[in-house]
Amino acid sequence: MVGLGDYILSDDNNWQAAKEKAFRENGWFTPEFIELACRNLAAGFLEKEKLQQWCAEYRVPDQQQAPKNIGIVMAGNIPLVGFHDFLCAFMAGHRQTIKPSSKDETLIRHIVGWLNEQAPETSSMISFSSMLKGCDAYIATGSNNSARYFDYYFGKYLNIIRRNRTSVAVLDGKESIAHLEKLADDVHQYFGLGCRNITKIYVPAGYDFVPLLETFRKYGYLADHHKYKNNYDYQLALLILNKQFYMTNGSILLHEDPSLFSPISQLNVEYYTDPSKVQSALQQNNDVQCIAGNGYLAFGQTQQPALTDYADGVDTLQFLLKL
Repeated sequence: MVGLGDYILSDDNNWQAAKEKAFRENGWFTPEFIELACRNLAAGFLEKEKLQQWCAEYRVPDQQQAPKNIGIVMAGNIPLVGFHDFLCAFMAGHRQTIKPSSKDETLIRHIVGWLNEQAPETSSMISFSSMLKGCDAYIATGSNNSARYFDYYFGKYLNIIRRNRTSVAVLDGKESIAHLEKLADDVHQYFGLGCRNITKIYVPAGYDFVPLLETFRKYGYLADHHKYKNNYDYQLALLILNKQFYMTNGSILLHEDPSLFSPISQLNVEYYTDPSKVQSALQQNNDVQCIAGNGYLAFGQTQQPALTDYADGVDTLQFLLKL
């Protein structure tokens, strides 16, 4: 795994070709965001000391005495989003059968191919399939709609089934420009498609949005991306037709909306007077993956999860080790 971390940061021609192919197959996977995903994976998941500490904390055995076959259904909203599940199954010593998303198939297949070349014994531990049948346990990630199907097909097996989640930020109006620049990363990276992307901000009454919108111009170039621009134009048209109040800097729309989930190119806003009520409500909401802000997760950190930052708060490695 440490070698894999070095590889995905390398200029290897085959790896560069795989990343280019991934971009051609999915226009949302721009070279910039593929590189970002690789850097975050290598730094957060694949450093030797971090892996050793992680395994020591869980007392991961050197040899899995009774390996199971884990069926993994991967999402495809951001590059290599299913890698952590793959890593957990690998470190637990189980076999795994992966059903990659059609939107993010090239990168994970290439990584597994590289592993098979470096360590041929891994070829019997990792396989791909378009249909997952006969597995001992399942890990499936998808939308709320697809989760109903996962419940139906995998409900009688041990499973982890994940649904839609998103992230929010709580602002107090005292944020520096440096804080707002990092918030811009949390909002805009991967075009806002990840569950760790901030799709809603809570602000105090009377909040001044001008510094925020000016700082968000850092990602103004996203409006040159045709897929993103189509979404921006569509959401802007809806707001205008419905005579809804909005603010914009030309690349993102700010709109007051109680929903945690916002469409691509839009950031929802809600005002508050009592920060403790906001905190209490968010901590009890199962749709929230991350909360950023002073007193919460630091701005700029939402897209840099650690090995123990499990999706939906369900400890994947512990689940696999207890099978």
